[in-house]
Amino acid sequence: MRISVSSDMDEPVARTLVDELRARGHDVVAYGALSPGADPQWAVCSEAAAREVAAGTADQAVVCCWTGTGASIAANKVPGVRAALCTDAYTADGARRWNDANVLALSLRLTSEPLLKEILDAWFTAEASEDAEDRENMARVGRLDADRA
Repeated sequence: MRISVSSDMDEPVARTLVDELRARGHDVVAYGALSPGADPQWAVCSEAAAREVAAGTADQAVVCCWTGTGASIAANKVPGVRAALCTDAYTADGARRWNDANVLALSLRLTSEPLLKEILDAWFTAEASEDAEDRENMARVGRLDADRA
């Protein structure tokens, strides 16, 4: 899977994220502070990573900033992106399962290395629900994107 990753700071958890994704066999494209010479502002690098998902050049993205909030807000402004700020594995599972999230947002401050691995395990194990109510909610979210265009 091709995954775009962004971080506004070159923090140990961000480096561990990239290493962990590569160890899991993913092709990683880095943005922001993880890419020498790139603009590290959270709005800029989160948008860049999210645009890859929207364009179909990345399967998913992981966007990071100190709290994860700014990164998730910026990513969610890109039509077609469903970014979820996840601080635990249960939330990551639900975001993929019930919301068909395609961008994971993480807090550089709150995410430890063991927690990161738990979140990634849940994120990559869960699949979008086939439940009719869940699918209708996702269709509604898709129509909100269409309304913005």
